[in-house]
Amino acid sequence: MTDESPLLIDDVGHVRTLTLNRPHRKNAITMAMWSTLRDTLRDATYNRDIRALVITGAGDAFCSGADISDAAGVDEFPDPSRDMRAINEAIQRLHDLQVPTVAKVRGVAAGAGWNLALGCDLVVATPTARFCQIFSRRALSLDCGGSWLLPKLVGLQQAKRLAFLAEMIEAPEAHALGLVTWVRPEEEIDAFVTELADRLAAGPPTALAQTKALLNDGADHTMREALADEARAQTINLSGRDVLEAFAAFSEKREPDFTGGWGAAG
Repeated sequence: MTDESPLLIDDVGHVRTLTLNRPHRKNAITMAMWSTLRDTLRDATYNRDIRALVITGAGDAFCSGADISDAAGVDEFPDPSRDMRAINEAIQRLHDLQVPTVAKVRGVAAGAGWNLALGCDLVVATPTARFCQIFSRRALSLDCGGSWLLPKLVGLQQAKRLAFLAEMIEAPEAHALGLVTWVRPEEEIDAFVTELADRLAAGPPTALAQTKALLNDGADHTMREALADEARAQTINLSGRDVLEAFAAFSEKREPDFTGGWGAAG
C-alpha cells in the first residue's frame, strides 16, 4: 500500500504490522478503514507466513476512535446496524486470529481505538499514552468488544467506572489495572515491540494458537470443559513436528527452529 493509504501493511519476516494512517485525524477510523482492516485480518488468518501481528498508529496517536466528523449535524445515521456488522466482523477476526497480536500505543487510544488495542493479546504503551472509554460522552454505549473485554481484564466494578465516567487515564494507571502489558519510554518502544514480535513469531505456531484459544475461551468454561479443551489441544500439538524439534533442540543445547509442520519428521 502507498503512504496515502489509511491502513498501511508492512511485512518483515514473519511479522505483519498494520498502521492506522490518518495522523491528521489522530487515526480516527472510518467505515472504509474497518472494511479494509477486516479484509487484511482475513488475509492474515490464511497466510502461513504471518506468525505475529502488530497494530499501531501513525504520528502521535494510536487511534482517537471512530471518525464521527461525517455524522456531525446529521439527524440520522444511514444504516447503523449494517455499519456495526462490518465493525464487528473486523473485531471478531482480530479476536479469532490464531497468531499472537500486539498493540503499540503512542498518544491517545479512545473509544473504538482503545478497544481495538485491548483486542490484541498484548499492549505496549509509552508513558505519555492516554486511554478513554469515551462512548458515554457521545451518548453511546460500549462497542468493539469493550463490554466483553473490560470486565475480564479489570473486573466488573472498574469496568463500570471506566465506561460510565469516560475518564481519561494515563499509561501508569492503565498498566496498574492490567490494561497495558508494558510501559516503555518513547525512544525504546519501537525496538522493544520489534524484538517482542520477533520472539512471538519464532515460537511454535500451532502450540501458541492452541494456548491463545484456551486462554480466550477459558474464562467462560468450567474446569471440566477447560480440561477437555486442553486435552484436545495437546493432542494436536503432539501430532506436529514442533514437539520433535523442541526435544531435539533441548538435547542438542540449541535454540529450536519451529515451523508449524505436521506429521513425523522425515
